[in-house]
Amino acid sequence: MSQEKPGAEPFIAELKRWRDVRGVSQSALAKAVGYTPSYVSKVEGGQQRPARGFAEQADRVLHAGGALRRAFNEIDPQARSEAVPHQQAPDSSAADSQPASVIVQHDDAELHYDGTTYRATQRRQLYNASPDPIARYLIRISVDRYPGSPEQSNRHYRENPLTWEEIGLTAKVGDEPIGWRVQHDRDAFKELWLLFENDYGRYPLYPGESTWIEYSYTVRDDKWGTWFQRAVRLPTERLSVRLNFPAELDPAVWGTETTMTAAAFPFRTAIHQDASDDRRIYSWTTDDPPLHARYRLEWKFRARPEHEETAPTMPTSASDKMRSIGVVQAGDPILTGTARAFDLPREAEDARRVVAELNSAAERAAGIHQFSKGMGVAAPQLGIDRAAAIVRTAEGEVITLLNPKVIEQSSETDEQYEGCWSFFDVRGMVPRPLSISVEHQDIDGNRGITIFEHAVARLVAHEIDHLEGVLYTARMRPDAEPIPVSEYRGTGHTWTYQPDGAKP
Repeated sequence: MSQEKPGAEPFIAELKRWRDVRGVSQSALAKAVGYTPSYVSKVEGGQQRPARGFAEQADRVLHAGGALRRAFNEIDPQARSEAVPHQQAPDSSAADSQPASVIVQHDDAELHYDGTTYRATQRRQLYNASPDPIARYLIRISVDRYPGSPEQSNRHYRENPLTWEEIGLTAKVGDEPIGWRVQHDRDAFKELWLLFENDYGRYPLYPGESTWIEYSYTVRDDKWGTWFQRAVRLPTERLSVRLNFPAELDPAVWGTETTMTAAAFPFRTAIHQDASDDRRIYSWTTDDPPLHARYRLEWKFRARPEHEETAPTMPTSASDKMRSIGVVQAGDPILTGTARAFDLPREAEDARRVVAELNSAAERAAGIHQFSKGMGVAAPQLGIDRAAAIVRTAEGEVITLLNPKVIEQSSETDEQYEGCWSFFDVRGMVPRPLSISVEHQDIDGNRGITIFEHAVARLVAHEIDHLEGVLYTARMRPDAEPIPVSEYRGTGHTWTYQPDGAKP
């Protein structure tokens, strides 16, 4: 089913022309812009509507001088309006409505810890590739004291919200201090527009010019978890991060990368460590990071006195293990309600954050259990009331589901054992259709239909059930009961199917 909007042919022709001019193949372009070869092929074949981020990255990689951005703006009226930031209504900006033609030439961040308080200082060199001046820039401040335990974090910040007074935010463009306007103010999340002006003048970024912006804020360690994340929301040429810790704490640091098409994996290059007086400085840099990638640095202080850390209680059962990594357990009302759909693309950034949380949870789960049949997790299982889920197949493919709905299913079914992270001490025999057709959306709001079969259909159906408030026990036959995991003999084995799809 084609998802291409009418009139996209000029963009497709322009894209093919610039690939030919630069001698770049579809696969080489895909690698350079951070999308899959299949995506590029579908865009050029008219089966996939190009995304704004793809058009911007392709323009930069192919050195098209704005030709691809202009061609994209011509086929997408919304993109044309977003490309002119001074025409946007100041009070109706979407959460991810950053000016479309800003290029980050260098994103540099430092996190300094003095033993009680963290100070984050972030500097970005911005280039205006649009035909209009830019007079504001969107930034976010987000904290999570207990990553992996959403319920504990939510409770913590309800009781101890992050306040503007303690943050002590400062910002400047070049050497000029500037002000800001708050967009969202939540207990653990702040979002605001930096305004390129102060009481003494205005300092817009004009077309073809570049400038440095800098902002800094503080957070006490009782509200800041042992992690620091950088998200690539605009085309970025270089990203660098430094962590500056007291040497006496004997820090250990590591990092993982997550993209929209891949699960979290270790940094491709090493984090460098330097000793300076009584400090330990960890630095890491990457060039041309893909759009929407997230780079997460984590650490522990090996010399932190034990009384300052709460010793974790070792989980004893399978369900306790899942609870320990932040999975909501059966009995919580969120598991029996219908998850709230995303309004895409307006809530695209919210969707990306939720998908990142799902991938992070999957990594934690993979560390405590072997999933030979594949795995899946839905946002409500992490205490997040949004219609998003991911599935990792036994072959390692990652399927992201946003606002999914089963619209058709086969009459042929089979019955196999399933487990659920929200009550992982048991397994239940569940009948499922051998094939399902699922309507879902991508991050840009495009709707599509995907057909899933056999084991993948079972995994996907299980997660969509979670988004509709249904647990697998409701799908079991009336005379069937779950069995203790100690009696289950299928761990370590895949579900099997005959060539015709029948259960052996």
